[in-house]
Amino acid sequence: MESSPAGIGVSLAGTVALVAGATRGAGRGIAVQLGAAGATVYVTGRTSGSQRSEMNRPETIEETAALVDEAGGRGIAVRVDHLVPDEVRALVDRIRGEQGRLDVLVNDIWGAEIEWNKPVWESSLDTGLHTLRLAVDTHAITSHFAIPLLIERPGGLVVEVTDGTDEYNAAHYRVSFFYDLAKAAVNRMAFALAHELEPHGATALSLTPGWLRSEAMLEAYGVTEANWRVGTQRSPHFAISESPAFVGRAVAALAGDPEVARWNGKSLSSGQLAQVYGFTDLDGSRPDAWRYLTEVQDPGKPADVTGYR
Repeated sequence: MESSPAGIGVSLAGTVALVAGATRGAGRGIAVQLGAAGATVYVTGRTSGSQRSEMNRPETIEETAALVDEAGGRGIAVRVDHLVPDEVRALVDRIRGEQGRLDVLVNDIWGAEIEWNKPVWESSLDTGLHTLRLAVDTHAITSHFAIPLLIERPGGLVVEVTDGTDEYNAAHYRVSFFYDLAKAAVNRMAFALAHELEPHGATALSLTPGWLRSEAMLEAYGVTEANWRVGTQRSPHFAISESPAFVGRAVAALAGDPEVARWNGKSLSSGQLAQVYGFTDLDGSRPDAWRYLTEVQDPGKPADVTGYR
C-alpha cells in the first residue's frame, strides 16, 4: 500500500472520524494527521471564529478544519460544548445525517485551568470540580451519544486521550489532586469502554502524548515549532518533547490497523506506538518520552536523549 502523507503507510479514505476537542494541542494534531491519511474529520470545540472558550486562546475549530483540508482530508468544524448533552446529541445526529457512519471517536476534550502544587484542602473547590467536569463528564457525555453510531459497523475505534500511561500514573503524583484524578479517570474510562465495546467488534484504548509542544507550551517557552530546541536552554529535558503531529500519527496508525483490537483496553503512548508502527515525528525522530521520564528525568540524571528519540 502506498505511504500516506501522514507517514503511516495506510490510507484512511472513506473513514469518518470525530475528534472531540480539536481546537488546539493534541486534538488539532490528531485531526490533521487523520486528514493527512485521507479521513473526513469532524473537529469540535468551544472556540470558533465568533466565540472563545474560557481558555481565552486564539486557536479556533475553523483553523483546525482548514488544516485538515490542507493535509488532504476533509475537515468539518462544529462548535460544541461537550458538557451540554443536547449539543452533543445534535452533533452525532448531524454526522449520521451527513455521513451515515462513524468509524473513529477521539475524546480529547479538556480546556481547563489547573491549580498546580496545592493540596486538595488548599485548592479552590469550584475550580477543581470544574476541572473534573471538563475532563471526565465531557468524555462520558460524548461516548454516550457517539458510540451507538460507531458500533453500527464492526471495526470502530475509540481513543481516550490522557496524560500519562496507567503504569506511570500509578506510581507518580501528577502535581494536583484534581489533575491526578482526572487523568487516571480517563485511562479507566478506556478500560471500561473496552469491555463494553468488545462484543460489538469495536476497540477502546487510552493514548498519551509525551511532553507536548502545544501552542500554549511553545508560547510559554517563547519558541516556535521551527526553533523549539532553543527551549532546552530553559529546561534541558525539553529535548524529549514532541510535536502534536506525533500523537496524531499514532491515532492515524491505529485507525488504519486491521488488527487494532490487539490494543483493546490498553494504555498506550505515542512513543511506544512509533516503535510498533514505524511512524516518526515531523523531524524524523521517535521520541519515547515516558521511558525517558522514568529512566532519565525522574531519577535526576542530566538531560540526554541519546537512545530515546
